[in-house]
Amino acid sequence: MDVYKRPYDPQNPVVCMDESPKQLIAETRIPIPASPGKPEKHDYEYERRGMCNVFLAFEPLAGKRMVEVTERKTKKDWAHFMEEIADQYKTVEKITIVMDNLNTHEPGSFYEAFPPDKAQALWDRFNFVYTPKHGSWLNIPTFTLGYDNNQKHP
Repeated sequence: MDVYKRPYDPQNPVVCMDESPKQLIAETRIPIPASPGKPEKHDYEYERRGMCNVFLAFEPLAGKRMVEVTERKTKKDWAHFMEEIADQYKTVEKITIVMDNLNTHEPGSFYEAFPPDKAQALWDRFNFVYTPKHGSWLNIPTFTLGYDNNQKHP
């Protein structure tokens, strides 16, 4: 919680990062359009269209966010998303990143995705703050991503 109490410092931003699997589903029937006094109606039946992963990074004090959708949630996917975060903050001293302690959130992920010199340089760009085990609710993107895996997509 002390991290969230820090004053805004553009040279040392606090960025929260999380990811969530999402089920991709499609309508099987055409929705009935809204009419005066009646809302649009959707059938509860749907067709499963697979899964995806949503990465989200959010800098609450600047109101800045980044979203990336990937097919999977692998170590390499995470490392590449972290690279995108670092690219958004090229001129800052250090990025404090708040996230859970998922097994993909470790130095080895950078080394699986990049050559050793680049992996080390990326790792050094961040100050990692891990939420406590069973305390992922402390990470702000958790509220944004939610845990409803039944979102409808075209």
